[in-house]
Amino acid sequence: MAVRVTIFDDNKKLLDSLSVLLDGSPGFQVAGIFTDCTDLESKVEKSQPDVVLMDIEMPGINGIEGVKILRQKFPRINVMMQTAFENDENVFEAICAGASGYILKNTPPAKILECIIEVYQGGSPMSPSVARKVLGFLQQPKPEDKKTESTNVYNLSVREKEVLSYLVKGMSYKMIADQCSITYETVRSHMKSIYEKLHVASMTEAVAKAIHNKIVM
Repeated sequence: MAVRVTIFDDNKKLLDSLSVLLDGSPGFQVAGIFTDCTDLESKVEKSQPDVVLMDIEMPGINGIEGVKILRQKFPRINVMMQTAFENDENVFEAICAGASGYILKNTPPAKILECIIEVYQGGSPMSPSVARKVLGFLQQPKPEDKKTESTNVYNLSVREKEVLSYLVKGMSYKMIADQCSITYETVRSHMKSIYEKLHVASMTEAVAKAIHNKIVM
């Protein structure tokens, strides 16, 4: 079954090139192409994507606001930001909004396809320069007056901590399943429980919280 991809970008040339790339690659299908996030819910309901490629700078509702809407209305759909911008503010706002990945528009075509598959399988792909910014942000020392939350307040099981630790290392759901000798669906079940216990809504939020609060080492 092909991975259905819906693209939101106001750059027609880029939309055309991505459409050709996806429709010309086995295992992928363009579910919809849109130049803005107006009527976002109806566009997504109509196109029924597995993965959404979202630009940041668009007229009207920008991509970050679009991600927030998608996380609220369609939590099962994974969103990957694709943008020419890699400044700290855009990166962190997109991650906090619930984006599952963040790649630059100059990413090679083959790598774009690889990242789409990774997002579809539960991973969080990022361009190297973006990943460095995120790691730098997560490694910043916390203010003295902010106490680290005790790890036992989350009541994670041993297996959930193991899954979360592999997630922090950048593994996809499929890779975690192989590493733990469990099924892909079991990993998804563990992740659902982890989200609930950590009070987060996305993989990137779970990873950030795990690192900040030293839930896993």
